[in-house]
Amino acid sequence: MDEPRSPRWRHRPEPSTWGDFGPDDALGRINLLTPAKVAEGLAEVHEGRAFTLGLPLTLPGGNALNANRLPPVVRPTLRQGRSGANCIMEPLSPGSSDVLSDDLVVLHNQYSTQWDAFAHVGSMFDADGDGVPKPVYYNGFRAGIEVRGTTDPADCGIPSPGQPTTADLGPVGIGTVASHPVQGRAVLIDLAHHVGTDHQVVGFDQIRTVLDADGIEVRPGDIVTFHTGFAAKVLEMAGDPDPDVLHRYGAVLDGRDPALLDWITETGIAAIAADNYAVELYPATPAPAPASILPLHEHCLFKLGVPLGELWYLTDLAAALREAGRTAFLLTAPPLNLPGASGSPLNPIATI
Repeated sequence: MDEPRSPRWRHRPEPSTWGDFGPDDALGRINLLTPAKVAEGLAEVHEGRAFTLGLPLTLPGGNALNANRLPPVVRPTLRQGRSGANCIMEPLSPGSSDVLSDDLVVLHNQYSTQWDAFAHVGSMFDADGDGVPKPVYYNGFRAGIEVRGTTDPADCGIPSPGQPTTADLGPVGIGTVASHPVQGRAVLIDLAHHVGTDHQVVGFDQIRTVLDADGIEVRPGDIVTFHTGFAAKVLEMAGDPDPDVLHRYGAVLDGRDPALLDWITETGIAAIAADNYAVELYPATPAPAPASILPLHEHCLFKLGVPLGELWYLTDLAAALREAGRTAFLLTAPPLNLPGASGSPLNPIATI
């Protein structure tokens, strides 16, 4: 039995980092992105070339790939009862020569290029040691206590004007990660180059082969990115995705592979991002109950405090690194500072 390290739990899952960064920690391995780690990232900048790793937030397009997530809706604001788009200001401010535009957006935070917060995936877990599993998140933060959200479906989904916020996922929301600069050394594992873009489930044995072939050094505190070609295919479809093609396109990680999970634990990496949906096979291959349908998410978000990025555009970066004979780069990837949200869009930048 673990000694209590937090007022929220007596037992922690194994392996985990619960309590390792303090009893109230909600940053997890983002704590490893220290000034020294930023300096390691800067040391990987040889040419000063920068790459945008974010898809347009309007992609993939529609909701055929995920019925629960819709593309952004952009609308003009109201300015004294007038449309905020191309608003000629002279009637509102006599003598003005200005034409102003102002707008708002209804945004599903995990529709496009994104970070998952620790609040995105928790687990039914016996953190109290009383034999009763309860819904908890990283470092024992409790559903309904620190992690709050309405249970009324009428208060979910796209709101009508004037409706209030009905969720605050607290310390394990993305705002905590946004409070710490997400910048440092990153490495790219080019699965598309080595195993192709046919749909396949990749375990650690294949990843180790790629690490050896490309001479990739993974250090504690690194951010690891996986290039599968999926986001490039999404971009090619220009907002009209074909789910039959995309659901059978590119490699996905095997979240049931214990060797892969052990590697994530033992390397001490700070975060993982991929250019596909979910990073891992979803749903995972069947396992005896109780079992997560997203075991890599459970391992990273719930146990280790390792954020996951999805739908990053990595193809141009992968080509440039391969041409230069390199695999490491400086990554700058802050989420939006939206306290209490389960994830965030972002436009990450790689510099080589």
